[in-house]
Amino acid sequence: MNLSRAGGWLRLAMAAVVLAVLAGCAAGPGKNPRDPLEPFNRDMSRFNDAVDGAVFKPVATAYREVTPSLVRTGVNNFFSNLGEVWSFVNNVLQLDLKGSADTALRFGFNTIFGLGGTLDIASEMQIEQHKQDFGQTLARYGVPTGPYIVLPILGPSTLRDTVALPIIWKGDVVTHIDHVPTRNSLYAMRVVSIRSNLLGASRVLDEAALDKYSFTRDVYLQLRDNERLHGRGRPDEDDGALPPEPLP
Repeated sequence: MNLSRAGGWLRLAMAAVVLAVLAGCAAGPGKNPRDPLEPFNRDMSRFNDAVDGAVFKPVATAYREVTPSLVRTGVNNFFSNLGEVWSFVNNVLQLDLKGSADTALRFGFNTIFGLGGTLDIASEMQIEQHKQDFGQTLARYGVPTGPYIVLPILGPSTLRDTVALPIIWKGDVVTHIDHVPTRNSLYAMRVVSIRSNLLGASRVLDEAALDKYSFTRDVYLQLRDNERLHGRGRPDEDDGALPPEPLP
């Protein structure tokens, strides 16, 4: 799972918490014309929930309980900083000069002065973050979103973003680490860190009296639509801002 998608999951989780409270947990199932694969997607969502409950959630819970908040924040910052490399590439592809310059500066300052990215010096310097993924780059040039798809393990996506996955994975810095044990350890650490950040939001969804599938789908698609409307007035753009780590 790359960090761009991670940012998307974090935004999805925090938006879900806010919307669940505002909606009074009263939402119910509903059809969505952008979800023609709903039967398959629901089955895949149940599979993902089962895997999450058996593997990812327990590990993330243990990680959160035994790891100090300061260390967790450092881990989050480290992977966010690695993600700046791919965001820089996509900002360049989208011909966003300011986004490219800011992203390059963020990576440079955080890597050199932020202990390899564990400290977010760039944000303290008020250098704006411009997270971009290849799905947003495709949208920048008019590629439509396509139907909603739930992927095994990875979760919510769209046809466009699913087609972009091979390029996204290729752009992941961790993928290019030759030492296999180090690469796999970083993959595992990143997944655990991401899931840990989602614990508070997932608890709200689990306890809410709503159709979790349709709610998650609608929030995800709305977030992607909002990203498309942000920035330079063209579709599928994202300010890249990550919400604060949810409280336990």
